[in-house]
Amino acid sequence: MRGSVLMLAALGLFAALDANSKLLSGSYPVAQVVLIWHVVMLALLAAARLARPGLGSELGTRHPGLHLLRAAAMLGSAFGFFQALREIPLVEAYLVYFTAPFITLALAATVLGERMPRAAWLWSGVGFLGVLVAMAPGLRAGGSLLAYGYSLLGAVSYALVLTINRGLRNEPGVARLILWSALPGGLVLLPFTLGHWVPPAPADWFSLALNGVIAGAGTICLALAFRHASAAQLAPLEFSALLWAVLADATLWGVLPSLATLAGAAIVVLACVMSQRAQRAAG
Repeated sequence: MRGSVLMLAALGLFAALDANSKLLSGSYPVAQVVLIWHVVMLALLAAARLARPGLGSELGTRHPGLHLLRAAAMLGSAFGFFQALREIPLVEAYLVYFTAPFITLALAATVLGERMPRAAWLWSGVGFLGVLVAMAPGLRAGGSLLAYGYSLLGAVSYALVLTINRGLRNEPGVARLILWSALPGGLVLLPFTLGHWVPPAPADWFSLALNGVIAGAGTICLALAFRHASAAQLAPLEFSALLWAVLADATLWGVLPSLATLAGAAIVVLACVMSQRAQRAAG
């Protein structure tokens, strides 16, 4: 139960992060928003380790290249979803995000050389069909294909993060995960931010800093969840993110999902479950 509770907490925190980012997306550049949350994460890590030396295990790593690639993929994920959320509801962006397991499957087969059952590939195709079902009404109404493209960029980048995590699974501790994602990402974003800095309103400083707190807490909850439960146990819980997205869209923006969105969501969820079942049966 501990792993499941931590997983649900992580998903709720990441949904709050996305909703808060969507609220900020109309006023601030993506580089500025993401840089501030990286700086806050580093500040919290430093404060925690000053209060309790060694907290979160070691900071060094034997795989700096993988960590740097992971940091770049996390930037791609943040950029893609932030840009997408400027124009489309959370739930629609999340539906594209749920193609990440299928993309991870393809990466595992091509990059890691893992063999995947034919049924898993078939269900992956069904999952992408579900996304097209959900997207169709918005595109017919003149919706932005670019926004869905940004969301797909976020999903591909997130799938790359998941794939790299497999290569780093023998490195315990959450401190190095935060340091090696926040520090390189912040250094990359700094020059872009300085050239397009928008002075935040006093109230917005709180929202901008809150992103760093939420992102750090979500990262820790996610890492701890996989220490207490297997990926097979936790994977079905990821779909609770759709409920958070629907709730945020309805309460913050007064947007309810259409029948096409609900139908697409049902197809994507079914495809994910069946693909995971096929992989477990073959493994």
